[in-house]
Amino acid sequence: MHHAHAREAVGAAYSAQALQAAQAQSWAALNAIAALIHPGMRETDAIAMGQEILTQMGADLNWHPLLIRFGENTLKIFSDRSNQDAVLADNDIFFIDMGPVFGGHEGDVGATFTTGHDAEMIACAHDAEGLFHRVKAIWDGGSVSGKALYDAAKAEAEALGWVLNLDIKGHRVGDYPHSVHKGGQLGTLEVVPTQSLWILEIQIRHPIRPFGAFYEDLLA
Repeated sequence: MHHAHAREAVGAAYSAQALQAAQAQSWAALNAIAALIHPGMRETDAIAMGQEILTQMGADLNWHPLLIRFGENTLKIFSDRSNQDAVLADNDIFFIDMGPVFGGHEGDVGATFTTGHDAEMIACAHDAEGLFHRVKAIWDGGSVSGKALYDAAKAEAEALGWVLNLDIKGHRVGDYPHSVHKGGQLGTLEVVPTQSLWILEIQIRHPIRPFGAFYEDLLA
C-alpha cells in the first residue's frame, strides 16, 4: 500500500481491515475493563486488572502501556506520571487509554466514565466523546488537514465551556511497530489524513475544577 506522504508510510503487513479489527477488539476490552472499575479501587489495581483482561482477550502485547487515570489525574497527558495511587471516589471521573496489539496491528482507544452524580463531570465525559464525533464529521467531509481538525476542535471545545489540551494532538497507528515510520502528531499534519492510519485524540478539562476527560478513536 503506497502513501504519497512520508508520514503515512506503512509496513508490508499493513491492512486497513486488520487495523479496524484490532480497534474493535480494543473497544471490547476497554468496555470490559470499565465495567469492573468501581469506587474504592486504586489506580494501580485497575491497571493490573485491565492488563489481565487484555491478556485474556488475546492481545499480543501493548505498543503503549495501559493507562487508567482517576480524579485529578485525568488532567495529565500521556507522558505524565499519575500523582500517588489515586482511589476512585463515589462521585468521581476516570478514563482508560490503551494501545494493545491484536493480529500484528495497533489498536488505540480511550474513553471517560463517571461514578455518582456530579453533573459537571458527567457533562465533561459526555462532551469529550461528542467533540470527537463533531471533529470526525469534519474529517468525513473531506479536504481538511490534520492541523485544521485541531483548530476546529479547540473552537468547538471552548464553545462548550471546556479547555482543549493541545499537547495532545492525535498520532499514527498501523501494523506494529508504526513508530519506525515516524508519523508524528495528527495536529501538525498539513495534508488530509488518510483513512485507517490516524488516531484522533480529544482531551479537555474543566476551566476551574481539577478534572478532565479524554476520548480517542481511529479515523476510519
